[in-house]
Amino acid sequence: MSRPARRPGVLAREEAAAFAGRVRTAGGRVVFTNGVFDLLHPGHVRYLQEARALGDALVVGINSDRSVRAIKGPDRPVNSAQERGEVLLALASVDAVTIFDEETPHAIISAVQPDILVKGADWGPDDIVGRDIVEARGGRVERVALSPGYSTSQLIRKIRR
Repeated sequence: MSRPARRPGVLAREEAAAFAGRVRTAGGRVVFTNGVFDLLHPGHVRYLQEARALGDALVVGINSDRSVRAIKGPDRPVNSAQERGEVLLALASVDAVTIFDEETPHAIISAVQPDILVKGADWGPDDIVGRDIVEARGGRVERVALSPGYSTSQLIRKIRR
């Protein structure tokens, strides 16, 4: 399958679902992952490249600013969701980005219906949100090893010192 045409900018949930549908209609496999992706570092880049290599298009769900504050505290995110999305879209491995505001990505995974769901190996197999959705349609969940030594929280601590 040729590389899917990217949509400019961060997509609304319905647009991300439609993008994934077009990829599947063309015979492609949709990969989905999610996270904060605040200060991009080599660990993020490697993770996204490995996720993209598993299919024909990579859709990334990013936490809204409100949900990042709930998870990481009042000083995060450093960059807004729109800015984080713009940076991710500049990577060759990322085909589409959408923002979710819920506590978990379950609703966005339900909308996108990926063929492959990717999370870091730090997540236990039974703790991966959306696994039920993907496996119910015959898809699979992949846990990707994280690059040691890379952490946005560690990077922020280093900058503050």
